[in-house]
Amino acid sequence: MLLRPLLRRAAAALPDQPAALASLLLASRSYAKAKGGAKPASSTSNRGKVRAKDPRGGASADDADGDEFAAGGAGDDLDAEFELPTDPLPPTYDPALDVGPGGRPLFAFTDTFGSFAHRNANVYVDFTLDEWNAMLSEGLPAGMMKEFQETRRCAVMVRKSFLDLRDNFRRIVDPSVTTNLKDIKKQIVLDGPRSCGKSIALAMLVHWARTEGWLVFYVPQGKDWTHGGFFYRNTYSDFFDTPIQAAKILQDFLKYNETRLLQLPCQIFEPIPLGEGAGVGKMKGADTVEMPEGSTLYDLIQTGITHTHASVGVVVRLRKELSLVKDVPVLFAIDQYNSWFTFSDFQEPVTVRSCRPIHAKELTMVNAYRSMLHNDMMVGAFSHSTAVGKLRQELPDVPSDARSMFPRYTLEEAETVCHYYMRQKIIRRESFSEEKWKKIYYLSNGNGSEMRWLAAFV
Repeated sequence: MLLRPLLRRAAAALPDQPAALASLLLASRSYAKAKGGAKPASSTSNRGKVRAKDPRGGASADDADGDEFAAGGAGDDLDAEFELPTDPLPPTYDPALDVGPGGRPLFAFTDTFGSFAHRNANVYVDFTLDEWNAMLSEGLPAGMMKEFQETRRCAVMVRKSFLDLRDNFRRIVDPSVTTNLKDIKKQIVLDGPRSCGKSIALAMLVHWARTEGWLVFYVPQGKDWTHGGFFYRNTYSDFFDTPIQAAKILQDFLKYNETRLLQLPCQIFEPIPLGEGAGVGKMKGADTVEMPEGSTLYDLIQTGITHTHASVGVVVRLRKELSLVKDVPVLFAIDQYNSWFTFSDFQEPVTVRSCRPIHAKELTMVNAYRSMLHNDMMVGAFSHSTAVGKLRQELPDVPSDARSMFPRYTLEEAETVCHYYMRQKIIRRESFSEEKWKKIYYLSNGNGSEMRWLAAFV
Protein backbone atom coordinates (compact mmCIF):
# COMPACT_ATOMS: atom_id res chain seq x y z
CA MET A 1 0.00 0.00 0.00
CA LEU A 2 2.88 2.39 0.75
CA LEU A 3 4.77 1.48 -2.43
CA ARG A 4 2.41 3.21 -4.89
CA PRO A 5 2.55 6.71 -3.30
CA LEU A 6 6.34 6.47 -3.13
CA LEU A 7 6.57 5.54 -6.81
CA ARG A 8 4.26 8.44 -7.77
CA ARG A 9 6.42 10.93 -5.83
CA ALA A 10 9.59 9.56 -7.41
CA ALA A 11 8.08 9.79 -10.89
CA ALA A 12 6.97 13.40 -10.30
CA ALA A 13 10.44 14.36 -9.13
CA LEU A 14 12.21 12.90 -12.17
CA PRO A 15 13.03 15.51 -14.86
CA ASP A 16 13.18 13.04 -17.75
CA GLN A 17 10.58 10.36 -17.04
CA PRO A 18 11.12 8.12 -20.11
CA ALA A 19 14.87 7.92 -19.55
CA ALA A 20 14.43 7.40 -15.81
CA LEU A 21 11.85 4.69 -16.30
CA ALA A 22 14.16 2.97 -18.76
CA SER A 23 16.98 3.02 -16.22
CA LEU A 24 14.67 1.65 -13.53
CA LEU A 25 13.54 -1.11 -15.86
CA LEU A 26 17.12 -1.99 -16.70
CA ALA A 27 18.03 -2.06 -13.01
CA SER A 28 15.06 -4.28 -12.19
CA ARG A 29 16.04 -6.73 -14.95
CA SER A 30 19.62 -6.82 -13.74
CA TYR A 31 18.43 -7.47 -10.19
CA ALA A 32 16.09 -10.20 -11.38
CA LYS A 33 18.86 -11.93 -13.31
CA ALA A 34 21.19 -11.68 -10.33
CA LYS A 35 18.56 -13.26 -8.11
CA GLY A 36 17.83 -15.99 -10.69
CA GLY A 37 14.25 -14.90 -11.19
CA ALA A 38 14.42 -13.70 -14.77
CA LYS A 39 11.59 -14.87 -16.98
CA PRO A 40 11.74 -15.60 -20.70
CA ALA A 41 10.48 -13.04 -23.12
CA SER A 42 7.01 -13.25 -24.54
CA SER A 43 6.64 -16.11 -26.99
CA THR A 44 6.57 -15.53 -30.70
CA SER A 45 4.19 -17.15 -33.13
CA ASN A 46 6.50 -20.08 -33.89
CA ARG A 47 7.44 -20.95 -30.33
CA GLY A 48 5.77 -23.17 -27.77
CA LYS A 49 6.08 -23.07 -24.01
CA VAL A 50 7.39 -25.99 -21.98
CA ARG A 51 7.22 -26.12 -18.22
CA ALA A 52 10.22 -27.80 -16.68
CA LYS A 53 12.52 -27.61 -13.71
CA ASP A 54 15.26 -25.02 -14.00
CA PRO A 55 18.26 -26.98 -15.34
CA ARG A 56 21.16 -24.99 -13.89
CA GLY A 57 20.38 -21.30 -13.73
CA GLY A 58 22.13 -20.01 -16.82
CA ALA A 59 22.24 -16.33 -17.68
CA SER A 60 19.99 -15.05 -20.46
CA ALA A 61 21.37 -14.79 -23.98
CA ASP A 62 20.10 -12.35 -26.60
CA ASP A 63 20.14 -13.46 -30.22
CA ALA A 64 20.12 -11.37 -33.36
CA ASP A 65 16.31 -11.20 -33.46
CA GLY A 66 16.05 -9.85 -29.95
CA ASP A 67 14.58 -13.07 -28.44
CA GLU A 68 15.60 -13.87 -24.91
CA PHE A 69 16.00 -17.18 -23.15
CA ALA A 70 16.50 -16.90 -19.41
CA ALA A 71 16.62 -19.50 -16.68
CA GLY A 72 16.11 -19.09 -12.96
CA GLY A 73 18.69 -19.41 -10.25
CA ALA A 74 20.21 -22.79 -9.46
CA GLY A 75 18.74 -22.76 -5.99
CA ASP A 76 15.23 -21.83 -7.10
CA ASP A 77 12.76 -24.65 -6.50
CA LEU A 78 10.00 -23.03 -8.52
CA ASP A 79 9.11 -24.13 -12.04
CA ALA A 80 10.50 -22.01 -14.84
CA GLU A 81 8.95 -21.50 -18.26
CA PHE A 82 11.19 -22.25 -21.19
CA GLU A 83 10.49 -21.47 -24.81
CA LEU A 84 11.41 -24.05 -27.38
CA PRO A 85 11.04 -23.70 -31.14
CA THR A 86 8.05 -25.57 -32.54
CA ASP A 87 9.01 -25.14 -36.21
CA PRO A 88 12.25 -26.43 -37.78
CA LEU A 89 14.54 -24.09 -39.63
CA PRO A 90 14.06 -23.94 -43.43
CA PRO A 91 16.07 -26.55 -45.39
CA THR A 92 18.68 -24.05 -46.50
CA TYR A 93 22.16 -23.42 -45.21
CA ASP A 94 23.46 -20.09 -43.99
CA PRO A 95 27.16 -20.17 -44.96
CA ALA A 96 28.03 -17.89 -42.05
CA LEU A 97 26.28 -20.03 -39.42
CA ASP A 98 25.39 -23.59 -40.46
CA VAL A 99 28.96 -24.71 -41.13
CA GLY A 100 30.70 -27.31 -39.02
CA PRO A 101 34.33 -28.35 -38.70
CA GLY A 102 36.26 -28.25 -41.95
CA GLY A 103 33.55 -26.29 -43.72
CA ARG A 104 31.16 -29.26 -43.94
CA PRO A 105 27.43 -28.80 -43.23
CA LEU A 106 26.50 -28.79 -39.57
CA PHE A 107 22.86 -29.82 -40.08
CA ALA A 108 21.21 -32.57 -42.10
CA PHE A 109 17.82 -31.19 -43.17
CA THR A 110 15.28 -33.87 -44.01
CA ASP A 111 11.53 -34.23 -44.10
CA THR A 112 11.17 -37.13 -41.64
CA PHE A 113 13.17 -38.86 -38.98
CA GLY A 114 13.95 -41.56 -41.50
CA SER A 115 17.11 -39.51 -41.97
CA PHE A 116 18.62 -41.68 -39.25
CA ALA A 117 18.99 -44.24 -42.02
CA HIS A 118 21.98 -42.34 -43.39
CA ARG A 119 25.47 -43.26 -42.30
CA ASN A 120 26.86 -39.78 -41.79
CA ALA A 121 27.93 -39.18 -38.23
CA ASN A 122 28.66 -35.92 -36.43
CA VAL A 123 25.80 -33.96 -37.98
CA TYR A 124 22.76 -32.47 -36.28
CA VAL A 125 19.20 -33.39 -37.22
CA ASP A 126 16.69 -30.67 -36.45
CA PHE A 127 12.99 -31.25 -35.73
CA THR A 128 10.19 -29.50 -33.95
CA LEU A 129 9.18 -30.16 -30.37
CA ASP A 130 5.76 -31.26 -31.61
CA GLU A 131 7.37 -33.92 -33.79
CA TRP A 132 9.43 -35.18 -30.87
CA ASN A 133 6.39 -35.34 -28.60
CA ALA A 134 4.31 -37.07 -31.26
CA MET A 135 6.88 -39.80 -31.88
CA LEU A 136 7.92 -40.18 -28.20
CA SER A 137 4.51 -39.74 -26.63
CA GLU A 138 5.64 -41.50 -23.44
CA GLY A 139 7.93 -38.58 -22.64
CA LEU A 140 11.36 -37.19 -23.49
CA PRO A 141 14.50 -37.88 -21.44
CA ALA A 142 15.47 -35.19 -18.96
CA GLY A 143 18.90 -34.77 -20.53
CA MET A 144 17.38 -34.19 -23.95
CA MET A 145 14.96 -31.59 -22.58
CA LYS A 146 17.83 -29.78 -20.86
CA GLU A 147 19.78 -29.71 -24.12
CA PHE A 148 16.77 -28.31 -25.98
CA GLN A 149 16.14 -25.67 -23.34
CA GLU A 150 19.68 -24.35 -23.13
CA THR A 151 20.37 -24.37 -26.88
CA ARG A 152 16.88 -23.09 -27.74
CA ARG A 153 16.67 -25.63 -30.55
CA CYS A 154 15.29 -29.18 -30.74
CA ALA A 155 18.26 -30.72 -32.56
CA VAL A 156 20.26 -33.85 -31.76
CA MET A 157 23.63 -34.97 -33.06
CA VAL A 158 23.92 -38.29 -34.87
CA ARG A 159 26.86 -40.03 -33.23
CA LYS A 160 28.74 -43.09 -34.45
CA SER A 161 27.86 -44.91 -31.24
CA PHE A 162 24.18 -44.40 -32.03
CA LEU A 163 24.65 -45.59 -35.63
CA ASP A 164 26.28 -48.78 -34.32
CA LEU A 165 23.36 -49.32 -31.95
CA ARG A 166 20.84 -48.75 -34.73
CA ASP A 167 22.68 -51.01 -37.19
CA ASN A 168 22.78 -53.79 -34.61
CA PHE A 169 18.99 -54.06 -34.43
CA ARG A 170 18.47 -53.27 -38.11
CA ARG A 171 20.69 -56.21 -39.04
CA ILE A 172 18.55 -58.51 -36.87
CA VAL A 173 15.39 -57.57 -38.75
CA ASP A 174 17.05 -57.43 -42.17
CA PRO A 175 20.11 -59.73 -42.38
CA SER A 176 20.87 -58.43 -45.88
CA VAL A 177 21.96 -55.08 -44.40
CA THR A 178 25.74 -54.86 -44.40
CA THR A 179 27.34 -53.38 -41.30
CA ASN A 180 30.82 -53.17 -39.82
CA LEU A 181 29.65 -54.83 -36.61
CA LYS A 182 31.17 -58.20 -35.74
CA ASP A 183 28.75 -59.33 -33.04
CA ILE A 184 24.99 -58.83 -33.33
CA LYS A 185 23.08 -58.85 -30.04
CA LYS A 186 19.35 -59.04 -29.47
CA GLN A 187 19.69 -57.83 -25.88
CA ILE A 188 21.87 -54.83 -25.01
CA VAL A 189 22.44 -52.94 -21.75
CA LEU A 190 23.84 -49.46 -22.35
CA ASP A 191 26.25 -48.52 -19.59
CA GLY A 192 28.79 -45.76 -19.33
CA PRO A 193 29.73 -42.57 -17.47
CA ARG A 194 27.14 -40.12 -16.34
CA SER A 195 25.84 -37.70 -19.01
CA CYS A 196 27.50 -39.52 -21.89
CA GLY A 197 24.27 -39.65 -23.91
CA LYS A 198 22.76 -43.07 -23.18
CA SER A 199 19.19 -41.84 -22.69
CA ILE A 200 19.33 -39.60 -25.77
CA ALA A 201 20.66 -42.46 -27.89
CA LEU A 202 17.87 -44.71 -26.63
CA ALA A 203 15.25 -42.07 -27.46
CA MET A 204 16.73 -41.65 -30.95
CA LEU A 205 16.63 -45.42 -31.43
CA VAL A 206 12.95 -45.51 -30.48
CA HIS A 207 12.28 -42.61 -32.83
CA TRP A 208 14.02 -44.37 -35.71
CA ALA A 209 12.38 -47.75 -35.02
CA ARG A 210 8.89 -46.26 -34.98
CA THR A 211 9.64 -44.41 -38.21
CA GLU A 212 10.55 -47.79 -39.70
CA GLY A 213 7.17 -49.18 -38.61
CA TRP A 214 8.34 -51.20 -35.62
CA LEU A 215 6.24 -51.78 -32.53
CA VAL A 216 8.21 -50.32 -29.62
CA PHE A 217 7.44 -50.69 -25.92
CA TYR A 218 9.24 -47.62 -24.58
CA VAL A 219 9.74 -46.82 -20.90
CA PRO A 220 11.49 -43.42 -20.57
CA GLN A 221 11.50 -43.53 -16.75
CA GLY A 222 11.90 -47.03 -15.38
CA LYS A 223 12.27 -45.61 -11.89
CA ASP A 224 8.58 -44.70 -11.91
CA TRP A 225 7.79 -48.42 -11.86
CA THR A 226 9.45 -48.75 -8.45
CA HIS A 227 8.75 -45.40 -6.80
CA GLY A 228 5.51 -43.76 -5.74
CA GLY A 229 1.89 -44.80 -5.98
CA PHE A 230 -0.32 -47.41 -4.36
CA PHE A 231 0.98 -50.97 -3.84
CA TYR A 232 -0.22 -54.14 -2.16
CA ARG A 233 0.78 -57.80 -1.89
CA ASN A 234 -1.01 -60.11 -4.30
CA THR A 235 -1.97 -63.20 -2.30
CA TYR A 236 -2.10 -65.39 -5.42
CA SER A 237 1.34 -64.62 -6.86
CA ASP A 238 3.06 -63.40 -3.67
CA PHE A 239 4.34 -60.38 -5.65
CA PHE A 240 3.46 -56.75 -5.10
CA ASP A 241 1.05 -55.09 -7.53
CA THR A 242 1.09 -51.38 -8.46
CA PRO A 243 -2.19 -50.67 -10.30
CA ILE A 244 -1.65 -46.89 -10.65
CA GLN A 245 1.62 -47.37 -12.54
CA ALA A 246 0.03 -50.16 -14.59
CA ALA A 247 -2.78 -47.94 -15.85
CA LYS A 248 -0.32 -45.21 -16.85
CA ILE A 249 1.89 -47.71 -18.68
CA LEU A 250 -1.06 -48.93 -20.73
CA GLN A 251 -2.17 -45.39 -21.55
CA ASP A 252 1.33 -44.37 -22.65
CA PHE A 253 1.77 -47.46 -24.82
CA LEU A 254 -1.56 -46.83 -26.50
CA LYS A 255 -0.82 -43.22 -27.46
CA TYR A 256 1.44 -43.90 -30.41
CA ASN A 257 0.69 -47.57 -31.17
CA GLU A 258 -3.11 -47.48 -31.28
CA THR A 259 -3.41 -48.01 -35.04
CA ARG A 260 -0.97 -50.91 -35.02
CA LEU A 261 -2.57 -52.57 -31.99
CA LEU A 262 -5.96 -52.58 -33.70
CA GLN A 263 -4.48 -54.88 -36.35
CA LEU A 264 -2.80 -57.38 -34.00
CA PRO A 265 -5.03 -60.17 -32.64
CA CYS A 266 -4.64 -61.66 -29.18
CA GLN A 267 -3.02 -65.08 -29.19
CA ILE A 268 -3.46 -65.99 -25.52
CA PHE A 269 -6.99 -66.49 -24.22
CA GLU A 270 -6.32 -67.73 -20.71
CA PRO A 271 -8.23 -65.82 -18.00
CA ILE A 272 -6.46 -62.71 -16.70
CA PRO A 273 -6.26 -62.65 -12.89
CA LEU A 274 -7.84 -59.71 -11.12
CA GLY A 275 -6.27 -57.94 -8.17
CA GLU A 276 -7.05 -54.99 -6.00
CA GLY A 277 -8.00 -51.76 -7.67
CA ALA A 278 -6.42 -48.44 -6.82
CA GLY A 279 -8.20 -47.49 -3.61
CA VAL A 280 -11.26 -49.70 -4.23
CA GLY A 281 -10.10 -53.09 -2.97
CA LYS A 282 -10.90 -56.41 -4.61
CA MET A 283 -13.81 -57.03 -6.94
CA LYS A 284 -16.57 -59.08 -5.37
CA GLY A 285 -17.74 -62.22 -7.13
CA ALA A 286 -14.94 -62.40 -9.70
CA ASP A 287 -11.29 -63.44 -9.64
CA THR A 288 -10.48 -63.40 -13.36
CA VAL A 289 -11.54 -61.75 -16.61
CA GLU A 290 -11.55 -63.43 -20.00
CA MET A 291 -10.79 -61.93 -23.38
CA PRO A 292 -13.35 -63.07 -26.01
CA GLU A 293 -12.32 -64.69 -29.28
CA GLY A 294 -11.33 -62.21 -31.94
CA SER A 295 -10.03 -59.62 -29.47
CA THR A 296 -7.09 -57.44 -30.48
CA LEU A 297 -4.25 -56.09 -28.42
CA TYR A 298 -6.10 -52.79 -28.43
CA ASP A 299 -9.07 -54.49 -26.72
CA LEU A 300 -6.70 -56.06 -24.19
CA ILE A 301 -5.18 -52.70 -23.27
CA GLN A 302 -8.57 -51.02 -23.07
CA THR A 303 -9.64 -53.69 -20.57
CA GLY A 304 -6.72 -52.78 -18.32
CA ILE A 305 -7.39 -49.05 -18.63
CA THR A 306 -11.13 -49.34 -18.00
CA HIS A 307 -10.97 -51.83 -15.10
CA THR A 308 -8.42 -50.91 -12.46
CA HIS A 309 -8.61 -54.42 -10.98
CA ALA A 310 -7.19 -55.86 -14.21
CA SER A 311 -4.48 -53.25 -14.89
CA VAL A 312 -1.51 -55.21 -13.53
CA GLY A 313 -2.71 -58.48 -15.04
CA VAL A 314 -3.10 -56.85 -18.45
CA VAL A 315 0.42 -55.38 -18.33
CA VAL A 316 1.81 -58.85 -17.59
CA ARG A 317 -0.29 -60.42 -20.34
CA LEU A 318 0.83 -57.72 -22.78
CA ARG A 319 4.44 -58.78 -22.25
CA LYS A 320 3.57 -62.34 -23.27
CA GLU A 321 1.49 -61.19 -26.24
CA LEU A 322 4.22 -58.94 -27.62
CA SER A 323 6.70 -61.81 -27.57
CA LEU A 324 4.36 -63.74 -29.91
CA VAL A 325 3.99 -60.96 -32.49
CA LYS A 326 5.63 -61.95 -35.80
CA ASP A 327 3.98 -59.58 -38.29
CA VAL A 328 6.03 -56.57 -37.21
CA PRO A 329 9.38 -56.19 -35.38
CA VAL A 330 8.95 -55.62 -31.65
CA LEU A 331 11.50 -53.74 -29.54
CA PHE A 332 11.54 -53.25 -25.77
CA ALA A 333 13.39 -50.05 -24.81
CA ILE A 334 13.81 -49.38 -21.09
CA ASP A 335 15.53 -46.27 -19.74
CA GLN A 336 16.71 -46.12 -16.11
CA TYR A 337 16.96 -49.90 -16.37
CA ASN A 338 19.27 -50.11 -13.35
CA SER A 339 16.35 -49.07 -11.10
CA TRP A 340 14.91 -52.55 -11.62
CA PHE A 341 17.86 -54.21 -9.87
CA THR A 342 17.82 -52.30 -6.59
CA PHE A 343 15.36 -51.68 -3.78
CA SER A 344 12.13 -49.89 -4.54
CA ASP A 345 10.53 -47.04 -2.66
CA PHE A 346 7.99 -49.37 -1.06
CA GLN A 347 8.19 -50.92 2.39
CA GLU A 348 6.23 -53.79 3.89
CA PRO A 349 5.31 -53.63 7.59
CA VAL A 350 6.91 -56.46 9.55
CA THR A 351 6.17 -55.47 13.12
CA VAL A 352 4.46 -52.53 14.71
CA ARG A 353 7.71 -50.55 14.68
CA SER A 354 9.63 -51.90 11.71
CA CYS A 355 9.26 -52.25 7.94
CA ARG A 356 11.06 -54.30 5.34
CA PRO A 357 12.23 -52.63 2.10
CA ILE A 358 10.78 -54.26 -1.00
CA HIS A 359 13.18 -55.13 -3.80
CA ALA A 360 12.26 -54.24 -7.38
CA LYS A 361 12.25 -57.90 -8.38
CA GLU A 362 9.33 -58.45 -5.99
CA LEU A 363 7.09 -56.13 -8.02
CA THR A 364 4.83 -57.95 -10.45
CA MET A 365 5.42 -55.76 -13.51
CA VAL A 366 9.18 -55.44 -13.01
CA ASN A 367 9.42 -59.20 -12.63
CA ALA A 368 7.58 -59.65 -15.93
CA TYR A 369 9.67 -57.19 -17.98
CA ARG A 370 13.12 -57.16 -16.39
CA SER A 371 14.51 -60.42 -17.73
CA MET A 372 16.60 -60.44 -20.93
CA LEU A 373 16.78 -64.24 -21.09
CA HIS A 374 14.50 -64.50 -24.12
CA ASN A 375 14.60 -64.17 -27.89
CA ASP A 376 13.03 -60.69 -28.11
CA MET A 377 14.90 -57.52 -29.05
CA MET A 378 15.47 -55.49 -25.91
CA VAL A 379 17.71 -52.60 -24.94
CA GLY A 380 18.05 -51.08 -21.49
CA ALA A 381 19.95 -47.92 -20.58
CA PHE A 382 21.48 -47.25 -17.18
CA SER A 383 20.85 -43.84 -15.66
CA HIS A 384 23.55 -42.96 -13.15
CA SER A 385 21.97 -39.58 -12.43
CA THR A 386 18.91 -41.34 -10.94
CA ALA A 387 20.75 -44.36 -9.55
CA VAL A 388 19.57 -45.58 -6.17
CA GLY A 389 22.43 -47.99 -5.53
CA LYS A 390 25.51 -49.63 -7.03
CA LEU A 391 25.16 -52.80 -9.07
CA ARG A 392 27.50 -55.71 -9.53
CA GLN A 393 29.04 -56.45 -12.90
CA GLU A 394 26.96 -59.57 -13.62
CA LEU A 395 23.24 -58.91 -13.27
CA PRO A 396 20.59 -61.59 -12.77
CA ASP A 397 18.37 -62.37 -15.77
CA VAL A 398 20.80 -60.51 -18.08
CA PRO A 399 23.20 -62.25 -20.52
CA SER A 400 26.82 -61.87 -19.56
CA ASP A 401 27.74 -60.26 -22.88
CA ALA A 402 24.78 -57.86 -23.04
CA ARG A 403 26.46 -54.88 -21.39
CA SER A 404 27.86 -52.34 -23.83
CA MET A 405 29.83 -49.30 -22.69
CA PHE A 406 28.55 -46.10 -24.26
CA PRO A 407 31.43 -43.64 -24.79
CA ARG A 408 31.78 -39.95 -24.01
CA TYR A 409 32.23 -37.48 -26.83
CA THR A 410 35.22 -38.12 -29.03
CA LEU A 411 37.44 -35.23 -30.13
CA GLU A 412 35.67 -35.03 -33.49
CA GLU A 413 32.23 -35.08 -31.86
CA ALA A 414 33.29 -32.40 -29.37
CA GLU A 415 34.39 -30.19 -32.26
CA THR A 416 30.98 -30.55 -33.90
CA VAL A 417 29.23 -29.84 -30.60
CA CYS A 418 31.24 -26.67 -30.01
CA HIS A 419 30.52 -25.42 -33.53
CA TYR A 420 26.84 -26.05 -32.84
CA TYR A 421 27.03 -24.12 -29.57
CA MET A 422 28.67 -21.25 -31.42
CA ARG A 423 25.84 -21.41 -33.95
CA GLN A 424 23.34 -21.17 -31.09
CA LYS A 425 25.32 -18.33 -29.49
CA ILE A 426 26.20 -20.19 -26.32
CA ILE A 427 29.79 -19.53 -27.39
CA ARG A 428 30.53 -16.08 -28.78
CA ARG A 429 31.82 -16.19 -32.33
CA GLU A 430 34.55 -13.64 -31.70
CA SER A 431 35.86 -15.74 -28.80
CA PHE A 432 35.71 -19.09 -30.59
CA SER A 433 38.99 -20.79 -31.46
CA GLU A 434 40.36 -24.29 -31.79
CA GLU A 435 42.43 -23.87 -28.64
CA LYS A 436 39.42 -22.85 -26.57
CA TRP A 437 37.04 -25.58 -27.68
CA LYS A 438 39.75 -28.17 -27.02
CA LYS A 439 40.13 -26.75 -23.52
CA ILE A 440 36.41 -27.29 -23.01
CA TYR A 441 36.74 -30.87 -24.22
CA TYR A 442 39.69 -31.77 -22.03
CA LEU A 443 38.33 -30.02 -18.94
CA SER A 444 35.04 -31.92 -19.20
CA ASN A 445 36.65 -35.18 -20.35
CA GLY A 446 34.00 -35.42 -23.06
CA ASN A 447 31.06 -35.10 -20.67
CA GLY A 448 28.14 -33.61 -22.60
CA SER A 449 26.43 -31.61 -19.85
CA GLU A 450 29.76 -30.26 -18.54
CA MET A 451 30.78 -29.15 -22.02
CA ARG A 452 27.52 -27.26 -22.39
CA TRP A 453 28.08 -25.60 -19.01
CA LEU A 454 31.69 -24.65 -19.74
CA ALA A 455 30.85 -23.28 -23.18
CA ALA A 456 29.20 -20.23 -21.63
CA PHE A 457 32.53 -19.15 -20.12
CA VAL A 458 34.44 -19.00 -23.40
